[in-house]
Amino acid sequence: MPAHLKPLVDEILRTYRLPPTGLHGVAHWARVLENGRRLAGETGAEIAVVELFAVFHDARRVNEGYDPDHGPRGAKLATKLRGSLFELAEGAFRLLCRACEGHTHELTHPDVTIQTCWDADRLDLGRVGIEPHPSRLCTEAARRPETRKWADGRACFQFLPDFVLTAWDIDLQGVHTESCFEEPSTDDE
Repeated sequence: MPAHLKPLVDEILRTYRLPPTGLHGVAHWARVLENGRRLAGETGAEIAVVELFAVFHDARRVNEGYDPDHGPRGAKLATKLRGSLFELAEGAFRLLCRACEGHTHELTHPDVTIQTCWDADRLDLGRVGIEPHPSRLCTEAARRPETRKWADGRACFQFLPDFVLTAWDIDLQGVHTESCFEEPSTDDE
């Protein structure tokens, strides 16, 4: 699945200032990645941008609380690592930077890839005790009750996707690796 991101994640963690087990750490990045991949399958978002957003959007936080400039710092890190640890066409790269820069303070954006990135992150707010409200989500895919329930359940229980341990080879003690929530139905009922 996301094994191609391992060198990038390793480099980000090398200089990451917060605990990788924290609220904005590796488990959060992994859930945002899975949320984003799931949403992109429906929204048509550029999957490479969504995946890279998952690992860059909180990569330069300096604290777990109020840090309004962490998104722009994440975009700056992406600029620094582009060409050495990942490749992305210019238009897609601009979307990645824009998604990182605006993810905490903007409600929506006209581009579906940016909307998908922001929704992927917002669907993981349960980790801090906030249930994602449909009015704060950009895409129909994210607003569906079954999608919100699935993502929120994983966030609330600090679910750790298997690929963190396997493909990324990162051991995060005390984070849940088994899901107790059903996969959301993709059937329209």
